[in-house]
Amino acid sequence: MSPASSGPEQTGHEVPDAFASRAARRASRRTRIGLIAFIASLAALLVLTFLPLPYVIEQPGPVFNTLGEVKDAKGKGVPLISVTGAETYPTKGALDLTTVQVVGNRENPPSWMQLVLAWFEPSKAVVPVDAVFPQGVTSTQRDQANQLMMVDSQQEATAAALRELGHDVPVTIQVASVTDDGAAHGILKAGDTVIAVNGANPADTDAMRAEIQQSAGSPVTLTIERDGTQQEVSVTPKEQTESGNSRWLLGITLQQKYHFPIDVKLQLDDVGGPSAGMMFALGIIDTLTPGALNGGKQVAGTGTITGDGTVGPIGGIRQKLYGARAAGADYFLAPGSNCDEVYGHVPSGLTVVRTDDLTQSLDALKVIADGGDVAALPTCTAADVKK
Repeated sequence: MSPASSGPEQTGHEVPDAFASRAARRASRRTRIGLIAFIASLAALLVLTFLPLPYVIEQPGPVFNTLGEVKDAKGKGVPLISVTGAETYPTKGALDLTTVQVVGNRENPPSWMQLVLAWFEPSKAVVPVDAVFPQGVTSTQRDQANQLMMVDSQQEATAAALRELGHDVPVTIQVASVTDDGAAHGILKAGDTVIAVNGANPADTDAMRAEIQQSAGSPVTLTIERDGTQQEVSVTPKEQTESGNSRWLLGITLQQKYHFPIDVKLQLDDVGGPSAGMMFALGIIDTLTPGALNGGKQVAGTGTITGDGTVGPIGGIRQKLYGARAAGADYFLAPGSNCDEVYGHVPSGLTVVRTDDLTQSLDALKVIADGGDVAALPTCTAADVKK
């Protein structure tokens, strides 16, 4: 006989009731933990959605053909460049200026989802809000400052273009404002015209600033005109150190006033900043000279410009490259000082030509117009990338 059994028959493949109960409890506990983690993640995402994030997004903005028309404040189409007092000539193709749009600001930052999507989009950039909207500066104040820079860039571009065409363009340097705690407080006044610095006539504001730096803190003698009367004043610059760099300052802001032999009007509303300067200058030259400067092709570009034709760096170069290509441009004129940001970030189908001044830009356009060897023109290379 077989021995009596006190319970159900068991095999090696069966789990005792006590073990099954513990396994069920463990599975239930894991389910609860997973559910709690999922709910916590959803809650965190919900919180992130409403949290203000200290970033904004830069993306390609509108592209404007300096040889074409734009809408004025009344919505009427007007030439972007118009000239009176000189003969003008027909143009072809496009000399596009490029812009950057900023999504969000300090008061209304972009959502975390917008930031994540922008992070993986090569035409966009996620940048700290302080880099675009400095602390203590409202969006309105920033827009006003950008408009002033746009007006200045138009003046500089006109001066550079007319000088390139052989016109004499005199410049007057005026004191725009004097800071209360600056070295020139009580000595200079807004509206004073600076005629000479240490006996030399400065060609422009940059030359005047350079002369002040050379003083290294020694008194600077300024010949000024105030209310129609010339006089000499002496100002001892104050030293200011920022990021380890020292500068000698008079505590004034300067304004250049050019005296143009012909009237050039640049019409472009709702766009600020100085970065359109070079393309303005090229558009003016094309308008005032026979033939198509670009050979009828579509060329885009960017860069600040000074009255002597020097092309300087700008912000948002990568977004401008993508904006130009999306608008149909095949060629792009980029400031050499931006090459470290350009190299490795050029969209397919766009040829970038490096330029450091207006003459180089004109030389590049001639090669493009003539169907020459564009590949032989200077461009941005790996050697330009900052280590």
